[in-house]
Formats: sequence, structure tokens, C-alpha cells
Amino acid sequence: MDTGTHVVMGFAIAGISTLDPVVAENTATSQAVFIAALVGSQAPDIDTVLKLSNNATYLRNHRGITHSIPAVLLWPIAIVSVLYPFFPTANLFHLWIWTFIAVFLHVFVDIFNAYGTQAIRPISSKWVALGVINTFDLYIFGFHVIGLVLWGIGFDPGWTFITIYGIIVIYYILRFIAQYFVKIAVRKTVPKAERIIISPTIHFFQWRVAIITKDRYFVARAYRRSVTILDEYKRIPLPENDIIQAAKKDKNISAFLSFSPVFRWEIEYDDEKYEVRLIDLRYRSNGHYPFVAVVHLDQNLDILNSYTGWIFSEDKLQKKLTIE
Repeated sequence: MDTGTHVVMGFAIAGISTLDPVVAENTATSQAVFIAALVGSQAPDIDTVLKLSNNATYLRNHRGITHSIPAVLLWPIAIVSVLYPFFPTANLFHLWIWTFIAVFLHVFVDIFNAYGTQAIRPISSKWVALGVINTFDLYIFGFHVIGLVLWGIGFDPGWTFITIYGIIVIYYILRFIAQYFVKIAVRKTVPKAERIIISPTIHFFQWRVAIITKDRYFVARAYRRSVTILDEYKRIPLPENDIIQAAKKDKNISAFLSFSPVFRWEIEYDDEKYEVRLIDLRYRSNGHYPFVAVVHLDQNLDILNSYTGWIFSEDKLQKKLTIE
């Protein structure tokens, strides 16, 4: 989920913690849990700082080890270790358990996005991405804001957020049902589909769809149970020639290949350089595919420059390549 949603979820966990008698009856525990819930709800996303390095590093590592099983166990210990000296009379176990809930909930809700997480690492490095909830979901964020407003005007925060989370669980079930019917509609539209990748949007009934068959890629938009094919491409494997082998040595190309399950490729050549471009087919927006990886190679196949990330115009892409 986005940062804002994780923040309001931290407040929600702090509110629910007031139902714990140990928290409610001990001021130090209550104060410590409130801070720990807010910190814990954000902690796994500390890898966002990798953006300051480069997009390739961020792409390879975001929602990776910081969202893994060991991290979910270690984050609460680290947070409590820092907080406890400031609240020595707090109940250590109850402080830990509510911090753990905040961290766990952060990682848990992230698996429902299309981006997903490596939540079962080190058992498997597979990305778990259920693709039913958009990274920013207006309804989920709105439910939390309503809860905070009710808390602010005097409603019991524990029972308020328990009720709201019950509503959100129903909302998640409805999203799974909606996605299920989209899959049925896609299989009717493209009977030979071998794999269907569905990405939610901010609109409840609208989905982005990438479809893989034996020899074709289809890009579609789904609305309710209606599927519209927007683009179709021949499924041509990435060639194993010298140009591609050289391109794969680039950090941006390598990161893109580790992340994208469905893409098309282009190789262009002029008198000065080769250009290898990989285009992710999952994120079509207004007729444009904004998530790409590009590398330029000289005539000796040495890397000149490269870039991976979100680009919405060719001019900006060329500027990025110049900067890189």
C-alpha cells in the first residue's frame, strides 16, 4: 500500500490496542504502543531510501528482504529495543505484541497489490502479488479516515476500528469476487490464455489485464465483466545474441528482467550505438506503456548509459539517459 494508508493503519492499530486491558490501564504501555504502532506500520518500507541510490537497486530490493519472514520477526524486536528505555514501566510483552501486529499487517496488506512482496523469503524468493487491491485504494484509506474522525469526536477507538476492519474484510472479499469474474471474462475472450495478469486500478470495476498465450501477448482493459483488447503483440522470446548478452550485464536491464513477467523488446541501431528497449505490458495508460528499461551500447557492445523506471514521454526518457 502507499505510505499514507500505512500511516492511518498505524493509528488504527494504536486504536484497537486500547481494547487490551494491559495497554488501557498502563499509561507508559499505552504511550509506547501508540508510538510503536506508528513506527511499525512504516518500518518495512525503510528500503524506500534505496531510491536515493538508483532505480535498479530500488527495483530489485523494494519489498524484498525488509518484508521477509525474518524481517517481520526482527522489526518488532528492534523497535521495542529502542523504545523501551524511554518507557521502562511499560509492559514489555504487550508492547512487543502490538508492534508485531503493526509490522505484520503492513507486510500482509502489501501482498494484495499487483507489485507484491517477497513475504515468504527465505523459504522462497517468489514475489507474492494477488493483484486485487490498488497500491492506493480510496475506499480503504477513506474507511480509516472515517475511523480517525469518529475517534476524534469521542467514539471508542478500539470498537470503532474493529468495526471498520470488519467492513474492510468484506471489501476485500468483494474485490476477490470481482477479480474472479474478470478472469472468467478474459478466458472467454482469449480461450488460449496460458497466463492472466490482472492489475487493479483506483476504480473499483476497472482492471488492467495482460494475457499470455503460446504465441501472443494481449493487453486489455476490463470493466465489470467486459474485456476490451487494446493491443496485441507476437510473443517473441528475448534473443540470445551478443547484443542482448551485453545488455543483460547492465544493472537496469537486469533489474527489469528480475521484476517484469510480461514485456516486449526492441533493438534499434544507428551509426553510433545500439539501443535495447524492454517495455512492460502490465501498465498501459492512455495508450502508453510507461514502465521501461533502456540501455545504449556502443559498436563494441560496451554500455554507454541506461535507465529503468516510469517514463511518460520520449523526451524525458532521453533526458534521463543523458543524466544516467
